[in-house]
Amino acid sequence: MKISRDNVLDILKIAFNEDLKGKDHSSIACIDKDKIGHAKLISKENGMIAGLQLAEWIFEYNDSKLKLLKLKKDGDYVKKGDTILEVSGNLLSILRSERIVLNFMQRMSAIATKTSSFVKIINNKKTKLLDTRKTTPGNRIIEKWAVNIGGGVNHRFGLYDMILIKDNHIDFCGGVKNAINKCKNYIDQKKLDIKLVIEARNLSEVKQIINLGGINRIILDNFTIEKTKKALILINKKFEVESSGNINIKNITNYADCGVDYISVGALTHSINNFDLSLISSYKI
Repeated sequence: MKISRDNVLDILKIAFNEDLKGKDHSSIACIDKDKIGHAKLISKENGMIAGLQLAEWIFEYNDSKLKLLKLKKDGDYVKKGDTILEVSGNLLSILRSERIVLNFMQRMSAIATKTSSFVKIINNKKTKLLDTRKTTPGNRIIEKWAVNIGGGVNHRFGLYDMILIKDNHIDFCGGVKNAINKCKNYIDQKKLDIKLVIEARNLSEVKQIINLGGINRIILDNFTIEKTKKALILINKKFEVESSGNINIKNITNYADCGVDYISVGALTHSINNFDLSLISSYKI
């Protein structure tokens, strides 16, 4: 994923408006408007840091005169006590940016750290780790960016960039055959250049999908290891295969060893404890 400042500008506007609405009354009341200060971003635990580029854009958006020194880069492993960046300039500007930088970086670093721990386990295998749409509303681009930094691969970004036939679509259409045919016709009619992916709930549906063809990937939804192996024999490399559902740090290696192309894990973004960071400010009297 290649991210530019323009991609996140709307998110920054919302973040600053939510927190400030133009004023930081506490700081304005206590600190001279011309006071120059300095701050260090310190890691309070071990893990992978993410969001440094975003932090730079946040400080720049708030006050282009702030000077930033990045001592680490996105994707670096840090230890408790490491200084990650330093910022200097108008103290009010630094304080206005503080919580927004921390909120984004703490979540991004937590996601990157968790993603990295999964990627390490399946390292040297062909299987790629995918995220899902289970993200915080409004922050999907930020959270999927963090997955990338951690070594994961982004699944579809939204409902618009892939057709993914799930169990409810199959049931509403009256079966696998109708669902696939309807979606293929829709792609043709709309002249769309998007992938067609379908979930299979059991081996019977896998067989139906193989016989029909015309899809790019089969998702084996909540399959056991044994059933995953059987499905892969049936599919015989005719289509990409993704494993999904109840996959965690303890069993992901078993699924990767089956030989699937992808494993999607919603917990990369939906079950996260923020990474502990602190921005320590100081100034000269």
